[in-house]
Amino acid sequence: MTLAESVDRSVVSALPDHVSALVALRGEPGYERCTPWNVAVPVQPAAVVFATSPHHVAEAVRFAAAHGLRVTVQATGHGAIPVAADTILVQTSAMTDCVVDLPTRTARVGAGARWQHVLDAAAPHGLAPLCGSSPSVGVVGFLTGAGVGPLVRSVGVSSDYVRAFDVVTGAGELLHVTPEDHAELFWGLRGGKATLGIVTGVEIDLLPISEFYGGALYFDGADAAAVLGGWQQWSAGLPENINTSIAFQQLPPLPGVPEELAGRLTVAVRYTALDDFAEAAAMLAPMREAATPVLDTVGVLPYAAIGAVHADPVDPMPTYEEQVLLRELGSAAVDILLTAAGPGSASVQTIVEVRLLGGAMARQAPHPSAFCHRQAAYAVTIIGVPVGPAAELVPAQAGALARALQPWSTGGLLPNFAPAANAERMARVYDEDTRHWLAVLADRYDPAGVFKTGLVVRFSA
Repeated sequence: MTLAESVDRSVVSALPDHVSALVALRGEPGYERCTPWNVAVPVQPAAVVFATSPHHVAEAVRFAAAHGLRVTVQATGHGAIPVAADTILVQTSAMTDCVVDLPTRTARVGAGARWQHVLDAAAPHGLAPLCGSSPSVGVVGFLTGAGVGPLVRSVGVSSDYVRAFDVVTGAGELLHVTPEDHAELFWGLRGGKATLGIVTGVEIDLLPISEFYGGALYFDGADAAAVLGGWQQWSAGLPENINTSIAFQQLPPLPGVPEELAGRLTVAVRYTALDDFAEAAAMLAPMREAATPVLDTVGVLPYAAIGAVHADPVDPMPTYEEQVLLRELGSAAVDILLTAAGPGSASVQTIVEVRLLGGAMARQAPHPSAFCHRQAAYAVTIIGVPVGPAAELVPAQAGALARALQPWSTGGLLPNFAPAANAERMARVYDEDTRHWLAVLADRYDPAGVFKTGLVVRFSA
């Protein structure tokens, strides 16, 4: 008997009578809307609840608790993991409200909002939401995974700037969570992903940043050794107002991909800087001299253009990820990266990125959180598109590179990268003490185990 057959269809079919939102059961019109941004991931729940308010989420959770089902949530599906037929999927993508309060420099953001919604609301006032590299990613998923953005060395992880959450617990109770009220949940929701409930809204600080100096330098793949070697030495001495990463790219010839970058190996040096822009330009000079760029997009940009630095894809696509956090990046690690992803490597990966961490990220925030990897020096992220004849090579090559970098690994993993719902991954995302307390809180606020699915920490599956 399959899992789908083991779920009592008569129970699931009663869901629309208990939830005041639109519900789509398997095979019904609208069900296909649960397909995530990462289309490689099988998301096939028993039913989809299209929530437009917090009470819809609470109704779905209470129904699941009463009938032995599980609940998970999805806004965009960038970090999707498989969803099975014993699970109700709450789709929050319609909850896109965003209200900016100028006197307090804050924003109240709905569960389904993407960072682009917040940028559109805040940037005209010279205010900056601390988004990730892609404005098309959901706000809540990014923040519950701590949030390592393109200014992380300058300002720290984005979840350090959360003021409050509204969350539905496993008992179907809606709580307003702040450092003073339900402080243990405030700790765990910042970094604990979906372990402690479904976030229906969040209040965040906005920073007075209207412009930055940044963009990317793109080099021909033939210059990879000179550029990566130069970047390794140059990046080691940067002040924390400077953020940078370097990426080996093999971008397909698709609309939106510049002709200079399409269908070939290139190396991108991503760069963002705050404060003195003339000094920031001078700081970048060694990388401009490392080789001749084929494309230079670096300059003074409005904060609303922050997504142009990494130029992440917007349209849904299949992806596979691996990540390794490093204590250091020495010449031996550089050689491994060049062998795995440089010229003549036969790499099938779309992106192999090395991101400089440290700076403000390494400092503890005023309110502790469940984020565990502030001391990592670099993050290596490998992203491939598993389609066509090379589909099986994507995970195999990515795994081989990750294993080759293990001598310099911290053993950790950032919550928002390389998603997979297994105990081994959770042991890399959280240290033992953090895992213990997340599990204790999960059992306290979800005694029926409604949220025992997906990217969560529990004492038992």
